[in-house]
Amino acid sequence: MIVYRVYIMCIKTRMSSEMVSCIAVESLSILEKMHSKGYVHGDVKPENFLLGQPATAQEKKLFLVDLGLATKWRDTSSGQHVDYDQRPDMFRGTVRYASVHAHLGRTASRRDDLESLAYTLVFLHKGRLPWQGYQGDSKSFLVCKKKMGTSPETLCCLCPPPFRHFLEIVVNMKFDEEPNYSKLISLFDGTIGPNPALRPINTEGAQKVGQKRGRLNVEDDESQPRKKVRLGVPATQWISIYNARLPMKQRYHYNVSDARLEQHVERGVADGLLISCVSSCCNLWALIMDAGTGFTAQVYKLSTFFLHKEWIMEQWDKNFYITSIAGSNNGSSLVVMSKGTQYTQQSYKVSESFPFKWINKKWREGFHVTSMATAGSRWGVVMSRNAGFSKQVVELDFLYPSEGIHKRWDKGYRITATAATLDQSALILSIPRRKLSDETQETLRTSQFPSTHVKDKWSKNLYLACLCYGRTVC
Repeated sequence: MIVYRVYIMCIKTRMSSEMVSCIAVESLSILEKMHSKGYVHGDVKPENFLLGQPATAQEKKLFLVDLGLATKWRDTSSGQHVDYDQRPDMFRGTVRYASVHAHLGRTASRRDDLESLAYTLVFLHKGRLPWQGYQGDSKSFLVCKKKMGTSPETLCCLCPPPFRHFLEIVVNMKFDEEPNYSKLISLFDGTIGPNPALRPINTEGAQKVGQKRGRLNVEDDESQPRKKVRLGVPATQWISIYNARLPMKQRYHYNVSDARLEQHVERGVADGLLISCVSSCCNLWALIMDAGTGFTAQVYKLSTFFLHKEWIMEQWDKNFYITSIAGSNNGSSLVVMSKGTQYTQQSYKVSESFPFKWINKKWREGFHVTSMATAGSRWGVVMSRNAGFSKQVVELDFLYPSEGIHKRWDKGYRITATAATLDQSALILSIPRRKLSDETQETLRTSQFPSTHVKDKWSKNLYLACLCYGRTVC
């Protein structure tokens, strides 16, 4: 049926809970039908929900319009779910109602429509969302950060309980998870009046759809364990990455002050160790040294700059290349440069936000990310030619991107660099040109430096490859 905009009434805000619940039930039925055909809408928002012409049989019928951003979630030929990907420079949707995954540039799937619907329902009931009012070039970043930092309980205060339950479910869905539409529709039953004739929106069709599959008792479902939900309280942790290696000697130091750095490095060099990784926490340094770097010589520089351009260029002239960097909250940096690498050219960028566009440009030029660090809110990224990788991807999130990491591992990627600010964590995952004899890789997140965990990993021939300290939980 064609619905002409001139004859339909756009839904207004500040509606009763019964009205919004009717919209929830009917819109879930509409999305279920659309999803069953292999498509996601991509721009669910109040402006795209319309009612039929008044004084007609369609006046209580809800329509979802504007399919300009609709995409496939299911491959037409194979019938399989489309592959997961993330392009942080890509955004599709409306900033106010878009899912967090859409803000982060992840491939659209059914969960994104449902998260957008959750924000739409809260907006219709309360008349406002907490992230309205941001302006400027960083608007999407700030809105996404606010969404991640707002718990379902906070967002849905003054709303009936089904609104919070719905949001808790949809924001924790996996990329390829099939929504339980019957369960979601059942959440809103208690806030809809019993007389169909008096309902502001016709939900009979949606209820019949739910009944065919067996409607769920929401009270019984409350006893089931829920997935972990966003808490709205940011916290920082160490992220440590371990790779399988042949037995070798490795040493770590943490909480190292500027004054004590030199003595640790000299002692390691005397024992045949070179720096493989550096990081920073609370303006103190973490230092990893081992005998398996393959470097023939090494220099390092402590600087109040992030990063010290003149010194780096001097070392490039001497055929040293950057092999690890770290930055502190006060803006200083530690840069390690080595000989004996396979690199043939390097470039680096310091940016106020994660420089994905620059990274993507350098990828096309044959460079790959080899080191990353942060200093406060600033990012420093080093890219090198002849880095030994055939392909790279980025996982960038306001939380630790566990789902993305596991999907990348399944495709043969390994984490090769990581960095984090107090807002975001970023991981670079790469496919090595040469097949590794042992592809085992493990990650840990710990509130303290993982000293006891490192020793346990060593016993399994797993060695620290990279680490950082920053935002990983919310």
